[in-house]
Amino acid sequence: MLIRRIERFLRDTGMPWTKFGRLAAHDPRFVGDLRNGRTPRPDTAKRIEHFMNTYSETSRAD
Repeated sequence: MLIRRIERFLRDTGMPWTKFGRLAAHDPRFVGDLRNGRTPRPDTAKRIEHFMNTYSETSRAD
């Protein structure tokens, strides 16, 4: 489930959920909306997954 993966990402990186929403979805309320039951469109979910994958790879390289 996407929200679980996002929550793990937030915990692992220490990133605030509003910053994640701004960077990954251009919507600071994105994570809050997911927590309240919002279901993202498939293309949005794919974009979010891509953001987390590339962010993780970049931060590991540092």
